[in-house]
Amino acid sequence: MINEKLIPYIVSSIQEHWDLPALTDYPGPALSYAEVGRRIIWMHHLYKAAGIQKGTKIALAGKNCSNWAVVWLSSVMYGATIVPILANFSPEDTQHIVNHSDAEILFISKDKYDSLDCEQLSKVRYVFSLEDYQLLNSAPKAPKLTISDYTQSQDIQNLRKQDMKVEDVCDNEDIAAIIYTSGTTGFSKGVMLPHRSLLANLIVAREHLLFSVGAKVLAFLPLAHAYACSFDLLYPFTRGNHINFLDRIPVPKILLAALKDLKPEVVLTVPLLIEKIYKKQLQPTIETPKMQTLLKIPLLNKLILKKIHDKLMLAFGGNIRELITGGAPMNAEVEQFMKKIKFPFTIGYGMTECGPLISYANWQHHRFESSGQQVEFLEIKVKSPDPQKVPGEFMIRGDQVFKGYYKNEDATKEMLRDGWLYTGDIGTLDKDGFVFIRGRSKNVILGPSGENIYPELVEQKLNNLPFVGEALVLERERQLHAMVYPDFESLDAEGIPETRVGELMENNRKELNKALADFSRIVKIHIVNEPFQKTPTQKIKRYLYS
Repeated sequence: MINEKLIPYIVSSIQEHWDLPALTDYPGPALSYAEVGRRIIWMHHLYKAAGIQKGTKIALAGKNCSNWAVVWLSSVMYGATIVPILANFSPEDTQHIVNHSDAEILFISKDKYDSLDCEQLSKVRYVFSLEDYQLLNSAPKAPKLTISDYTQSQDIQNLRKQDMKVEDVCDNEDIAAIIYTSGTTGFSKGVMLPHRSLLANLIVAREHLLFSVGAKVLAFLPLAHAYACSFDLLYPFTRGNHINFLDRIPVPKILLAALKDLKPEVVLTVPLLIEKIYKKQLQPTIETPKMQTLLKIPLLNKLILKKIHDKLMLAFGGNIRELITGGAPMNAEVEQFMKKIKFPFTIGYGMTECGPLISYANWQHHRFESSGQQVEFLEIKVKSPDPQKVPGEFMIRGDQVFKGYYKNEDATKEMLRDGWLYTGDIGTLDKDGFVFIRGRSKNVILGPSGENIYPELVEQKLNNLPFVGEALVLERERQLHAMVYPDFESLDAEGIPETRVGELMENNRKELNKALADFSRIVKIHIVNEPFQKTPTQKIKRYLYS
């Protein structure tokens, strides 16, 4: 059980790193830790004027930006409960979440505000602009706010670091955030994360993710998701890092340009982006007949792999100490190649209900096809007669585990049973606590003789084949079918007309089936013309296609 508290970590970081750059809306100017501290104190005055009390819900809807971070930090430090809402949620979903969470304050970007019907926001008393904190709307019976504009508050502008103090009214069991994930199984539920969950993740990160003080961080994953919020915002902020926000997940070309400019030490990303970089920039070179021949010559093999390693390091800014992916399974072929060139690359495992980290190992200790090693403050158990060999459902308990779903007792009872969190993820756990994920329990397909087929593993193999952009494997009439969104960019580059796509995919199907057991072979590939809809961590929303 953790006996520390979260808020002192944040306050001490602001004091300690007072003059260092803290937050930037890339590629704009930076806010210093001093400026962030002043804004947090001003926000606390605003909350007090608005009648906000401990536990009051504050909703936050918009893209990654410095003001998003200030609202999040100030709300948690005040003792309120922050309700971050993903920027790509529809106006209807945003409105539903604001109402379902009982939010009384809403910070929202102006573009999202224009499509919102404020009259339908049941408990919201004040709506503020995320761009400049200006009041956009107030409920008819809400008291008039009397507080000086931030830039006009001289006491705030003159605040010194020794005056940077925040009364810590929170207990570790108090709810810091309610996160409505888009999930992969239907409409989202509100995950209640207590202070202890965020604190446990923070302490684990401080122990393992050794960012240098002042190092630059590129934050492009959605902050409204637990993964980015904990490790692209909360941890680096307490470490004195300079966090640079991109307001969306960039295409590889834009990502690599930003990395080259900022030269970060640690980068958090999702497997899909790394797989795209591998497929577009590395695979075409290493799979040529000439390169395959050269790679079979021992001395040349080492030289070539080192050159590829150095080239990739340079592409990521040249300063990378570790590239961390999570949120979805990694393609085994890509992972194997990254290990072969000794790139500082690792894979973690987590879920929003754990705030999010469950397992992680640094790149030197990472084991192939694992998702890291069980982290401190929690325990992992596999519901299996032989957890090391026979896949079963992962069960978790510990400080990271959430307190339940907001106003949803049935869903809470389904996930939290006998003191354990039932994750729905299937896999094995080796003797050293390394996690090996095979798939989701809801996705497992039974073969003709009762065999377990994990569609995610079949999809990995299919995604490695020529001209496959994305793939989804489903059961139809007791047979396995695959939906494929072709890699149209590669088709165009090679001058291949769309009329040949069906033929190419049929060739892929035959090639794929050679590598599969009889019971998991694909009977037909269906071509789709639009990318699959995905969650914030780029997992395909399977329920939309079943």
